[in-house]
Amino acid sequence: MRSDRLYRILEKYPVVAPTIVASFIIFFGGIGVYLVEHDHPGTNITNLGDAFWWAIVTITTVGYGEYFPLTFVGRVIGVLVMLSGIGTAVMIVTIISERRLKHLEARLKPKTDGHLGLFGTDTKTDIKIKIDGIEKLSEEDFNNLITMMKSLRLTLLEESKNLFKCSRCSNISYDKPKFCSNCGLEIT
Repeated sequence: MRSDRLYRILEKYPVVAPTIVASFIIFFGGIGVYLVEHDHPGTNITNLGDAFWWAIVTITTVGYGEYFPLTFVGRVIGVLVMLSGIGTAVMIVTIISERRLKHLEARLKPKTDGHLGLFGTDTKTDIKIKIDGIEKLSEEDFNNLITMMKSLRLTLLEESKNLFKCSRCSNISYDKPKFCSNCGLEIT
C-alpha cells in the first residue's frame, strides 16, 4: 500500500527522487568532509557551514575554489560528491527533457490522431475536402493539412516497400537514386 503511494508521488513529481538523493549527498558529504578536514592544519573547511557550502558548490559542479579538501580521504569524498553531482544533474535534465517531449507529443497527437490510423480513403477524402476549400482555411488548418499530407505520403511510401538504404550512412530514400543525398556514395 505504501509503495503504491510512493510510486504515484514519484510518477507525478519525478524530480523528487533526484532532489532527495542530492540532499543526502550534500548532507553526508558535508559532514564527512568536515569530520576529516576540520582538525587538519592549514585546512579551509573549519566548520559545518563551510563543509555544507563546499558540498553544495561541489555537487552542482560550480566549484568556486574557496573551500577544498586537503587530506586524501577528503579528496576521495570530493570525487564521490562530484561524480554523484554529475549523475544527479544528468538525471534531472533527463527527467525534464522526457516530460517536455511527452508534453510536445501530446500536443501534436490531436492534430494527427484521427488520421494516422485511417490512412486510405478516409484521409484522402479529408485532404481533398480541405484542398477544395483551401482559400477558407486558417493558418493552423493549413498547417494541419500539410502535416496530414506529409504523414500520408510517408506512410504510403513506407508501405510500398520501395525503400533504398545507403550502405555507408543508412540514409533512406524512397526512389532509386544514383547517389546518396547524404554522403554521396554511389548506390548500385
